[in-house]
Amino acid sequence: MNVRSTDRSTAGSSATLPANARILSHFGAMRTDGEASQRQLLGGKGAGLAEMALIGLPVPPGFTITTEVCATFDAAGGRLPAGLMSRVREHVTLLEQETGKGFGSDVDPLLVSVRSGAAVSMPGMMDTVLNLGLTDAGVGGLAAASGDERFALDAYRRLIAMFGDVVMGVPHALFEQVFDRIKRTEGVTDDTEVSVAGLRRLVAGSLKVYRRRVGAAFPQDPYRQLQLAIEAVFRSWNAPKAVAYRRIAGITGLAGTAVNVQAMVFGNRGSDSGTGVAFTRDPATGENRLYGEFLINAQGEDVVAGIRTPRPIDEMRAWNPQVHQQLLQIKERLEAHERDAQDIEFTVESGRLWMLQARTAKRTGAAAVRIAVDMVKEKLITREQAVLRVPGEDLTQLLLPSFTPAAKRSATVIAVGLPASPGAATGRPAFTAEEAARRADAGEDVILVRKDTSPEDVEGMHRAVGILTSTGGMTSHAAVVARGWGTCCVAGAGAISIEEGRRRCAVGGRVIGPQDVISIDGSTGEVMLGELPRQMPRMSAEFATIMKWADEFRRIGVRANADTPADARRAREFGARGIGLCRTEHMFFDEKRIAIVREMILAEDEASRRRALAKLLPMQRRDFIGIFTAMKGFPVTVRLLDPPLHEFLPHDAAMQRQLAEQTGRGVREVRRRVHALHEQNPMLGHRGCRLAITYPEILEMQVTAIVQAAIHCRRRRIDARPEIMVPLVGTRRELQLLRERTLEVVDRVRRASRYAGKLAIPVGTMIEVPRAAVAAGEIAEEADFFSFGTNDLTQLTFGYSRDDVNGFLPAYLAQGVLDRDPFQSIDRDGVGALVAMACERGRRARPSLKLGICGEHGGDPDSIRFFHELGLDSVSCSPFRVPVARLVGAQAELEARMRAGD
Repeated sequence: MNVRSTDRSTAGSSATLPANARILSHFGAMRTDGEASQRQLLGGKGAGLAEMALIGLPVPPGFTITTEVCATFDAAGGRLPAGLMSRVREHVTLLEQETGKGFGSDVDPLLVSVRSGAAVSMPGMMDTVLNLGLTDAGVGGLAAASGDERFALDAYRRLIAMFGDVVMGVPHALFEQVFDRIKRTEGVTDDTEVSVAGLRRLVAGSLKVYRRRVGAAFPQDPYRQLQLAIEAVFRSWNAPKAVAYRRIAGITGLAGTAVNVQAMVFGNRGSDSGTGVAFTRDPATGENRLYGEFLINAQGEDVVAGIRTPRPIDEMRAWNPQVHQQLLQIKERLEAHERDAQDIEFTVESGRLWMLQARTAKRTGAAAVRIAVDMVKEKLITREQAVLRVPGEDLTQLLLPSFTPAAKRSATVIAVGLPASPGAATGRPAFTAEEAARRADAGEDVILVRKDTSPEDVEGMHRAVGILTSTGGMTSHAAVVARGWGTCCVAGAGAISIEEGRRRCAVGGRVIGPQDVISIDGSTGEVMLGELPRQMPRMSAEFATIMKWADEFRRIGVRANADTPADARRAREFGARGIGLCRTEHMFFDEKRIAIVREMILAEDEASRRRALAKLLPMQRRDFIGIFTAMKGFPVTVRLLDPPLHEFLPHDAAMQRQLAEQTGRGVREVRRRVHALHEQNPMLGHRGCRLAITYPEILEMQVTAIVQAAIHCRRRRIDARPEIMVPLVGTRRELQLLRERTLEVVDRVRRASRYAGKLAIPVGTMIEVPRAAVAAGEIAEEADFFSFGTNDLTQLTFGYSRDDVNGFLPAYLAQGVLDRDPFQSIDRDGVGALVAMACERGRRARPSLKLGICGEHGGDPDSIRFFHELGLDSVSCSPFRVPVARLVGAQAELEARMRAGD
């Protein structure tokens, strides 16, 4: 009977390993050292294999070399710790005892796989070697033991090619060229159709390619093979594709990858063998059914590589009903044990099922919500666990647009593939990852079109609005990565012939190149010509349920950044309980209004400016009435005019001539005024509160419009709750002057309107200048609330222009100068420290001070957790990120309770 071993293998002979380092952990029917809780040490794959062995699932025996060894390997410049291989030999001996085979034997050889496995899943980003331990002499023994020379030769040719590629850097295409020549000679197209004689020639040809490119013969010492493979897997932790994936996915703080050495089982032993990948629930929709694909007479990499199009898992019932039933039983057992949907890999060798992996399944946002809610109904998890289980960022996928039904009915469908990742994307084709990244960086919407993707394509895949492949299935590399990112993907569109070298593809006699426009539907698998109109999705009942639970647990308030009545209505539909930032300047860029704004800017005296502002007043009032009506009963924070005036003026000669004609002024006069307003650094210039101090009539018009709109709404029993926010304050005196002026206008408008009701309008400021954070105690004496404008605060704290930061940011991220984009996720040590200081000093001076955040960080999950820790009253974000903020706010509260032991 299998038990959890108390021997944690803590001893190590290397001086470079810490004294208490844990080196190896065994798993199998005879002995299992690890368990699921040791993901950081054993990696997700190793911990999953150990746990499956512990609960009695059929797992081929093996052992895990821990992530601590990887950290030591990296620190030593890519050298294995002394003594490691002697420990490896001890564990190989255990494998020989359990399997009854000999490693390196020429009678009945034990073959092993060498796989990576970090604590966080990184599909396809690190290296694997299969069939390791086979040699020239061992091929005959394997053929005799199995009674199948074809199988033995196929295993050897796979090892030579994979070892040559992964370990020694021989391009895989060179081995494929040998295989292609043999298939052409024999007149066959499928790998399995090649004769035994052809496989002998393939092995010989592959060995020649290896010797020619490496400069040495293929190693015949199985332990030499094993050592080199272990080193290669550890090296792959810092391969460019793995580093890029971790950066894009925000994966930090891991020691490295573990290495899993496991006895091989073979899915390529004939028609009663096979291999597959499955999910215990549909990873796209969350439906409670076994979902996946398998191949007959194949090894595992054939499924995920997208080289052969696999069969749906339901068809296994006809191929082998016993194995299919066993998989269904394992599905139920795993979910009952792990209490979550699982991603499993399996092999069937000569009719016997073996489990090779079980890990928490990646899923779309829609699936995550449905699985969480369904598992509460099934009493597998609690409501608190359901809320914690849905990744906040994944909720944005539920808000992705789809093509309108009318557009779909009239669309020209040129191909249909597999609906690998939902959504609707339109763009121009890019046929390499490099091209996709380059064109996307230039502002173009591109769809990456490939025969199949590989981990090296990760940068282009991330920048593309959609991914289209002609081969591969629902569990191919493209599908898994796209689902994890929420990127629209159609896979296995076999009707499309892709000529990547010529940057074009063909389907049905039609040639499509880089300048054509295509649309892909990741929910149906359709590929269509041209651009199709899209529509917003409808929220599911499960979405409403998870949001309801989140609101019950959440402490921090969630508002939206919205500048129009339509945006306000949408934000409220998504659950916003107020507007944290209404940017009044966005109301001025309408074609009719901007002419009046320009008239005001061109005015030479206050009287002329006031005449122009009087024309804008009713327009602003109507906007505010619409927003207050949409947000009735909830606060609306209106920011007074912020950008420099030059942004409203034309800077090219033709537009300046047109403005001169519209205003009746001379062209020279217009040019002189534009030149006078020009600033060398306008973001640090005449803007924000500085405008209101030098041109108080602008503030007076805006405050008048706000108050008149509020009175208009209240007289119609609409509970309008405006708040007035002064931007870019850096000193107490700035806010004091403008607060007094604001309250004077409020009182004057109220008396002029003869409104006798209660009209308490809070006046606060945006903390976006570092000095304001430092002097928050003084400034708080003049403020009813602070709202942190973290966009400018980040810009001014780092000294980075947020408009130009991408000139150097990629290099900073790649070289570890920064671990993330500070404009996307709050810099806790710098910008975050200023926010914390302002909160503490502000509330010490004014305990009733309300604290919020309205920068882009208000919709970022990690940033929301930080703001929750600081005790902010609310976060504000774009309407489409409101559900994310609601969910993550609840998760932050539940996580805090767990830390407190509640």
